[in-house]
Amino acid sequence: MATLLKGRQGLRALGLLGSALQGEVAALGFTAAAPSTGRSTSAAGLSLRDALQAAWARGYAAAALPAGVTEEDKAALSDTRNIGISAHIDSGKTTLTERILFYTGRIHAIHEVRGKDGVGAKMDSMDLEREKGITIQSAATFCRWKDTHINIIDTPGHVDFTIEVERALRVLDGAILVLCSVGGVQSQSITVDRQMRRYDVPRVAFINKLDRAGADPWKVIRQMREKLRLNASAVQIPIGSEDSLKGLVCLVTRKAFMFEGSSGEKVVEVPVPANLQEEMERRRQELVEHVAEVDEQLAEHFVLEEPIDGDMLQEAIRRSVLALKFVPVFMGSAFKNRGVQLLLDGVTDYLPSPLDVNNFALDLDKEEEKVLLPCSRSGPLVALAFKLEEGRFGQLTYMRIYSGVLRKGDNIVNQSNGKRIKVPRLVRMHADELEDITEAAAGDIVAMFGVECSSGDTFCDANTTLAMTSISVPEPVMSLAVAPKARDQSANFSKALNRFTKEDPTFRVAMDAESGQTIISGMGELHLEIYIERMKREYKVDCEVGKPRVNYRETITRRAEFDYLHKKQSGGQGQYGRVTGYVEPLPAGHPTKFEFENGIVGNAIPPNFIPACEKGFREAVNAGQLIGHPVEGVKVTITDGAAHAVDSSELAFKLASMFAFKQAYDKASPVILEPIMNVEITAPNEFQGTVIGDVNRRKGIIMGSEQEGDDVIINAHVPLNEMFGYSTGLRSMTQGKGEFTMEYEAHMPVTGDTQSELTSQYKAARAAAK
Repeated sequence: MATLLKGRQGLRALGLLGSALQGEVAALGFTAAAPSTGRSTSAAGLSLRDALQAAWARGYAAAALPAGVTEEDKAALSDTRNIGISAHIDSGKTTLTERILFYTGRIHAIHEVRGKDGVGAKMDSMDLEREKGITIQSAATFCRWKDTHINIIDTPGHVDFTIEVERALRVLDGAILVLCSVGGVQSQSITVDRQMRRYDVPRVAFINKLDRAGADPWKVIRQMREKLRLNASAVQIPIGSEDSLKGLVCLVTRKAFMFEGSSGEKVVEVPVPANLQEEMERRRQELVEHVAEVDEQLAEHFVLEEPIDGDMLQEAIRRSVLALKFVPVFMGSAFKNRGVQLLLDGVTDYLPSPLDVNNFALDLDKEEEKVLLPCSRSGPLVALAFKLEEGRFGQLTYMRIYSGVLRKGDNIVNQSNGKRIKVPRLVRMHADELEDITEAAAGDIVAMFGVECSSGDTFCDANTTLAMTSISVPEPVMSLAVAPKARDQSANFSKALNRFTKEDPTFRVAMDAESGQTIISGMGELHLEIYIERMKREYKVDCEVGKPRVNYRETITRRAEFDYLHKKQSGGQGQYGRVTGYVEPLPAGHPTKFEFENGIVGNAIPPNFIPACEKGFREAVNAGQLIGHPVEGVKVTITDGAAHAVDSSELAFKLASMFAFKQAYDKASPVILEPIMNVEITAPNEFQGTVIGDVNRRKGIIMGSEQEGDDVIINAHVPLNEMFGYSTGLRSMTQGKGEFTMEYEAHMPVTGDTQSELTSQYKAARAAAK
């Protein structure tokens, strides 16, 4: 029973309920157990177990409202769902969203992602997305299914855009994990699942494309259990398979459904086919077992071998999903209009409302102490800007409102810079169309116009100093030098880069101090290609693109001492500062990349100069001496030093620290680190030897391979520097049948010959620049 109170439901502590239940049971007038029966009974003839369950249900109902949440909030929010749709590339996410919008009446015609009519799917609103058939930005939209108001964010499936997925999941209450019935659990499915775990997002799974040849939903469920370590089980079985997929049988209610009409809009209940009766009971038993493992209430009935009806099973599944202990698996084919309406019912039945989720904010007045934030209209206003877009009418800021009410014309404060702003216009988003609204309340996802801010900013009313936790942003792994071809395009070039950096935290722009080139950095080749293409389309800027550059890092491998005196006398006040100490490598997996420690006993260096010393060391690690790339994984400890009564200054100690770091760096056996990518290659079996040979030639390490039908899936760790142009090479090796995905794994030391080659190239380039 205690399962009810776990997870993200904002219920009272078990102890409070326990005392309330004792009173309830006592009030029912129980007598001691009779020797003959061994069961306690009340005057009303109830068994103790039945009475306890009745009392528990009443206690649960009383405890179901979290602190700070009113009955009005419950009425307004219990039928709201904020969900995301996430998956591996080409699993059919955008097609699924299109069908959801059609069945909920938000659109009145269906267009395919790569349809013959050339219109493209509603959610893929950028020209580039319609052309490439992949989703790049998370388009936000809302719809109503029966009595439930659903906000949907359609997220990109390509690994280069994982920051979009992270930002979407950060503000969602639940998610649909879409899997392909043929491809199963693929590399990006694993990445998305990892992100869902990080933000504690309850999820349901949808196995799509059951109409395709080779579709096997049971194989996919096995992979979910093995690869994703999820407690997953089907809540439906298909009627027919591949081309002959006709409908679905719901295991919870033991009912069968067919989909009729030109677009499958009519859901018709039919008798369960006789040839599926046995399989239905077997699969239902499997479902009950998986839920009973994690839900104590259902386990009690299961152990006592009592019949488990549909309502009881449905409630147990919901509790287990909210507690992040179970993933119900739905099935269908979005393209063939099968199963989407039943998935919408599942979203209503099993995914949480904003009231079921605990959100925490940081109290800025109490050194960022974590505080629970009830999802209540009557609370203080707290809203998080999770995505920015440059629209036709100025900057569009997507916001999730966690508490309070936001009205058009309100004065609100941006917590990151303290600026007070007035809300000029509030809209609800439907892909790239807008619907004006006058107010939005806790639990809503809306957009605000004409407000300058950055992604991750928190907005509050004037009397509140709360900030939502920041969204984690991965470091970029690849860089390109770019420049506009024509001089008169410089203004638009700058404008485009400015907009892209505001919209996407993983897209960085920097100037190379030596060459004067503009360097853009991102999460991979496709990521940067998309932005160069967008500059051309949206800003009419043609770019000259340099050779891709890998973002190397440097680090040290052993401890080294330093003792440096910076002394300069040239008339007037001089400069004097001496620092002594040592540098040492930080342990692997350390959360920070640089650490500074003041180990001085006494005042050998006056305390007011210590921050200058730290600043000097921090600047020194920005560029290592091997190839000029940032140094990470270093701890600097100063143990002694000396100051001059007149000549010491902040500048003197900052310079002394910078030179001291250089002095110690050479003695600390520095090495170069390169980004290693986790690459998953899928190719027909006959090309396995060729592909593995090519990976080895590229200095890759094969981590494993497995057979899947006629294909082999090879998993390898390969240096990013060796992966440029790999898509062309793989296609030519496999007659166009091979495909691959890659994502950043870690920075690892390069080989000795690569290190000497890189350092000599760096020295030659510096000598030429002089």
